Amino acid sequence: MVRYLTNVRNVLIYNHFTICVRHLTKRLSSSENGNKIIDVTKIRNFSIVAHVDHGKSTLADRLLEITGVIKPGKEHAQVLDQLQVERERGITVKAVTASLNYTYNNETYLLNLIDTPGHVDFSNEVVRSVSACQGVIMLVDANEGVQAQTVAVHSLAKKNNLVIIPTLNKVDLPKADPDNVKAQLKSLFNINPDTVLSISAKKGWGIKELLETIIERIPHPNVDSTSEFRAHIIDTWHDKYRGVLCLGYIHTGKVQIGQTVKWRSDSKQQIVKYLALLKPTEEPIEKAVAGQVVMVGCGPRGGGAVGDQLLSKEFVENVESSTTIPPIKHMVYAGIFPADQSQHPVLNDAIKKLALNDSAVSVTADSSPALGQGWRIGFLGLLHLEVFTQRLLQEYKAEAILTAPSVPYKVRVKGAKIIKQYRGDEVIITNPLLLPDPQHIAEYYEPFVIGTIITPVEYIGAVTALCIDRRGEPLPSSAVDERMTMLQFILPLSEVVIDFHDTLKSITSGFASFDYQDDGFHPSPLVRMDILLNGQLVDELTTIVHVSRLDYSARRLTEKLKEMIPRQMVQVAIQAVALGKVYARETIKAYRKDVTAKLYGGDVTRRKKLLKQQAEGKKKMRSVANIKIPRDTFIDVLKR
Repeated sequence: MVRYLTNVRNVLIYNHFTICVRHLTKRLSSSENGNKIIDVTKIRNFSIVAHVDHGKSTLADRLLEITGVIKPGKEHAQVLDQLQVERERGITVKAVTASLNYTYNNETYLLNLIDTPGHVDFSNEVVRSVSACQGVIMLVDANEGVQAQTVAVHSLAKKNNLVIIPTLNKVDLPKADPDNVKAQLKSLFNINPDTVLSISAKKGWGIKELLETIIERIPHPNVDSTSEFRAHIIDTWHDKYRGVLCLGYIHTGKVQIGQTVKWRSDSKQQIVKYLALLKPTEEPIEKAVAGQVVMVGCGPRGGGAVGDQLLSKEFVENVESSTTIPPIKHMVYAGIFPADQSQHPVLNDAIKKLALNDSAVSVTADSSPALGQGWRIGFLGLLHLEVFTQRLLQEYKAEAILTAPSVPYKVRVKGAKIIKQYRGDEVIITNPLLLPDPQHIAEYYEPFVIGTIITPVEYIGAVTALCIDRRGEPLPSSAVDERMTMLQFILPLSEVVIDFHDTLKSITSGFASFDYQDDGFHPSPLVRMDILLNGQLVDELTTIVHVSRLDYSARRLTEKLKEMIPRQMVQVAIQAVALGKVYARETIKAYRKDVTAKLYGGDVTRRKKLLKQQAEGKKKMRSVANIKIPRDTFIDVLKR
């Protein structure tokens, strides 16, 4: 027995020693790689851009497999979709970086891949990603052809002077038509069909050739490694133990652990404590050079922000060194409030941390008589709003109440006193409750967008009717090929962000695609519409609507509220009021308790007495009743 225990102890000691040696070897190897200076000419920075569901994440998986980062297998599917919301919805909502090593012609190259979202609500992720790239893989589904978002990402790549590698995916499917899609690329973008690659990301066809094409066509970063260190931040996130971590693209110079740096925004000096490549898991390194995309951390008190720049302490700012990212234009605003005011600090902390990782949102303090203290948050669209609140719940266990989403409006006020109060004659209204009195408003302005729709020719009539019904104005159209056409309309943003995309997919059997770009504010006749429950104003359901849609919006809102508000112990009257007039009314009948059920006879006056007491009780209850509205009502009532 003693000999057996001794052998077991020796085996455990040996295993522990082996693990320690492997761990030390790995750290030494990582340190050697981190100390090795990378040749800038061997760096390639590129993004994968495409329309929704054209295979970006699948292609990223194949690139990770062929470079040895992951092993083939279904358990490693969509590795770069790391968020729970991404896996549940099957979409990419966050751009993720992966640094890959690939040997070509006996030379080892560092390929910095950025997988980007395809939905228009997350276009800000694409804009930030391409600012750190010299080229893009423009992925197009060989079955569906060019889509609306394809046009948008091609325009973005051209605007940033990036090399475009057009690539057809899903060529293995029976209905794939590569020749026709190449003709579309030629017609719309003047792309030579001979330069278009054909791959199957699912089966791995043509991935090796694509990697070699990336190395051959995309140039290395045009940077200066001898100058002072300067990097611009393209992403940030919060780590529980290390504080704010930043993902930066190094424009000039070098950075290493222990180096003193400063932020351009406040010039406060920091010490670089963490430096790593994302592969996509962190691989610690000791130093990085211009042209690389690296993770930088300066400790719990050394956080930065997206769009800021990290500089060496000796760096002298000049005009050429400024890296500008286009300002974010929020399309939808909504109020977010804690379900219980005691949860306000928890929700506040969660929103700050999530807003750090999602730089496309704007957060300002807000308050509501019914819901208490909260925040007014700007989003890029309704899907962006839904994903943000879902991430709050999944990642931070923070449950929130949403108010009805609305688009920003602009008004021109009149009167010296009012102009002085608003510090100007033009005011941006993100909350309908803050709309000035009509007598102080000279003119209303509504946000418009230029919508691009690519649809089969047989649905042109239905699509045009939908856009005209949504107050759209047609622009010149163009043919993509003999089967597809591209239509453009100037549309009010309020008619687009709610359910336009779902309706478009419905009337075109899912074949049409839609994308939009901001077109500024246009003059428009608008009015504020309030919702009353038993005569009490519900601030969270106040909206601004076009006068031509007033009757329709009033009926629609009251009918939906009648469906979604549960029955109460008292009767609930739902009224839509605008300009001092009730435009629609619905009534939710009260639950009725049979107070006379226990009577089994006797005089009729006893029955009348019980009914009178019930009526008086309901009257008193109605005067003090708090109508309960489900937390999802505010967004669902508009989305549906």
